[in-house]
Amino acid sequence: MRLTITALVGISLTACMGGGGDVASASDADADKEEAVAVDRDPFPSTYVPRFSEPTLIMNATVFDGVGGRIDGGAVYMVDGKIAMVGNAASMSLPAGINTIDGSGLYVTPGIIDVHSHLGNYPSPGVPAVSDGNEATSPNTAEVWTEHSVWPQDPGFSRALANGGITALQILPGSANLFGGRSVTLKNVPGRTVMDMKFPGAPYGLKMACGENPKRVYGNRGRSPATRMGNIAVTREQWIAAKAYDEQWDKYEEEGGKMPSRDLTKDTLRGVLDGDILVHNHCYRADEMAIMLKLADEFGYKVTSFQHAVEAYKIPDLLAEAGTCSAMWADWYGFKLESYDGIRENVAYVHNGGACAIVHSDDADGIQRLNQEAAKALAAGRRQGIEISDAEAWQWLSANPAKSLGIFDQTGSLESGKNADVVLWNGDPYSVYTRPQMVWVDGALMYDANDPNRRPVSDFELGQPGEGDVK
Repeated sequence: MRLTITALVGISLTACMGGGGDVASASDADADKEEAVAVDRDPFPSTYVPRFSEPTLIMNATVFDGVGGRIDGGAVYMVDGKIAMVGNAASMSLPAGINTIDGSGLYVTPGIIDVHSHLGNYPSPGVPAVSDGNEATSPNTAEVWTEHSVWPQDPGFSRALANGGITALQILPGSANLFGGRSVTLKNVPGRTVMDMKFPGAPYGLKMACGENPKRVYGNRGRSPATRMGNIAVTREQWIAAKAYDEQWDKYEEEGGKMPSRDLTKDTLRGVLDGDILVHNHCYRADEMAIMLKLADEFGYKVTSFQHAVEAYKIPDLLAEAGTCSAMWADWYGFKLESYDGIRENVAYVHNGGACAIVHSDDADGIQRLNQEAAKALAAGRRQGIEISDAEAWQWLSANPAKSLGIFDQTGSLESGKNADVVLWNGDPYSVYTRPQMVWVDGALMYDANDPNRRPVSDFELGQPGEGDVK
């Protein structure tokens, strides 16, 4: 592009020479034009290193592959941190002389991915000193990155791993603002720093919010937005400014010249417009979700997911058409007016309508029982005559969350070549009596119910034995 621009300037100079214009000054200006300097868009890159893994074979288990398939008497073979083979054990040519686990009576699934968590930015010692999830100081705080609030020593991470089979999770900033900031996707592994936990290659997310939260927070301060129409007006103003900023930087990156001023807030919005950052929009009501989809069309970005989509069951066609996922609770609703019209069949109706359904937690305790939350949603759907198999429903916990986070090419299903993020359950994973027996992340055994030394312990927990402690 730089060469093209130079050629165009040359043609212009030829014309000027014929008319006796100031050739030297134009040429000098072109020569002085500086090449564009690339800005580092990833100044806090992942430093995650997979743990040691040994080739492992799970035999004779019931396997849910995460994309709707069920294999009875199945086998899962993990090697070099990847899924090497999945299938019926009796029909497979399996290696001998390796670590083999008899899965008779047990179930194997992909690891659960929670797309809405505040572990680390609202950690389990829930005191104001460590509650860093809401930068509630402006309707637009897209400049903040929630990873800078994540405390890796939050004991909730290991609880989610051992009790819930959580192998990856998205940490979101809160919903006080129309633009809450960047989210981050983590692998559920111990880390000295948050960078040690960052899922390699996972795109950033942008937390947006509509509805009661932003209008309450800022309306109570006597400023806009104070109404739902104010929410949309302010949001549109921010995108108009972001579009201008994006065009300014696009021009600079193509043509060089004087670098525009950096604006961290607009940097994040620009990332959305460029398709590099995924929008996760906190929104309860169906009518508001429809408006947010229209707003996204207006400015040329996609809403990747709605979070807490309590009324998603009213618009599965719109969601399917937009390719937008809905992250939902099984039966948590009615705690404020915009969440009043929830129904227990929400997840099943969205799934049955051809849209992407996800079960999420938004809770440090709920993240430990997402399998049971999915079971409740599945049962509610069946009571309404919606037949969804157990294996098909597991998509709500692994494949669909991975798709919404932009990591489905790496994880979310038990398919050859994918990361060996695997849970061996000690029974039917939809039973309230079932718990993870073993959990692997990238083929590394991170938890074994029969080995207390395998359970990760954070620095915070050292020397602090408590009731029910298993350290």
